[in-house]
Amino acid sequence: MQYRIEVAGASESTTTSRPMTDRQTYLENPLILLMYGLGAGSSRLASTLAILEQRDGKLNTASLGAVTAGKKLGGPIHAFVAGSGSKSGGAAGEAAKVDGLEKVVVVENAAYDHGLAENWAPLLVETIKKGGYSHVIAGHTAFGKSVLPRVAALLDVQPISDVTAIESEDTFVRPIYAGNAILTVQSSDNTKLLTVRQTAFPPAEAGSGAAAVEDGADPNVPSSTEWVSENLAKSDRPDLGSADRVVSGGRGLKSKEEFDRLIPPLADALGAAIGASRAAVDSGFADNSLQVGQTGKNVAPQLYLAAGISGAIQHLAGMKDSKVIAAINKDADAPIFQVADVGLVGDLFEKVPELTEKLKALK
Repeated sequence: MQYRIEVAGASESTTTSRPMTDRQTYLENPLILLMYGLGAGSSRLASTLAILEQRDGKLNTASLGAVTAGKKLGGPIHAFVAGSGSKSGGAAGEAAKVDGLEKVVVVENAAYDHGLAENWAPLLVETIKKGGYSHVIAGHTAFGKSVLPRVAALLDVQPISDVTAIESEDTFVRPIYAGNAILTVQSSDNTKLLTVRQTAFPPAEAGSGAAAVEDGADPNVPSSTEWVSENLAKSDRPDLGSADRVVSGGRGLKSKEEFDRLIPPLADALGAAIGASRAAVDSGFADNSLQVGQTGKNVAPQLYLAAGISGAIQHLAGMKDSKVIAAINKDADAPIFQVADVGLVGDLFEKVPELTEKLKALK
């Protein structure tokens, strides 16, 4: 595995590498490449397994970014779906219509409904070995971040997470240090496991695709982990991860009551999803599912409006790819204004209600 780090603002890049194996050394000699059957004419063809997420038989279209990433690699792309209601007419049927897919592999088993890593890891290992895939790609979501490291451990390979660009079949780009440096990773593993940032790889679209749907192998490995229950907040607002507009509140709102009083009306006036900074979540103002940032969700809406958010580096890492960033903060020196396209310096307890009323008047 080789690494190259490029620091923002630096004129030079730094390269660090692990000791090369004999096989890696061979790659430098074309004659030895031919002797070992690794030349351009006989190299292992790229084949990608895109792991798609589903719920209640309905495909999570945001996970189709894995298919988009697979197209950068060339070679056939197979999708993988598991859980109850996944077969024809369900998530697998939806996936089969996506352009660029050759096959959809599906495992119908309720044990995989909730994305438990302990259940999914042996299932994916079985699927990967059976298909002989060179690349396995999942979204950089809570699911992908939980499952793929376990799969990598079982396969004894190094996972590469939060990939934002694919340079070649073995070279990938990912941000580190909250986006202040860019790491280029070259992998020599036979099977490369990636999670990709969904804002960097838009979902592949359904079109004239007619991929074959076939049953996958289910190892049915016993697990000591049991799904108990979940309590989901229901909302008519857009999903935070895919919304075109996002209104986020920070610790500057001072309390959960003020967060609930100011942020939802403004979001509704804009037709936006609601987000929050880590400070707001840690203070109990908002649910963890609304957290935007390095340890939360990465978003890239057309409009991101931050109210009462100072702009800590961890938060900026999760929203800096937004097309237009607007900020409301009483501190003119707040870091958020360094990345904002539009800034309003003032008391948010006055400015947010005023903005909300003006937006309502425009409807």
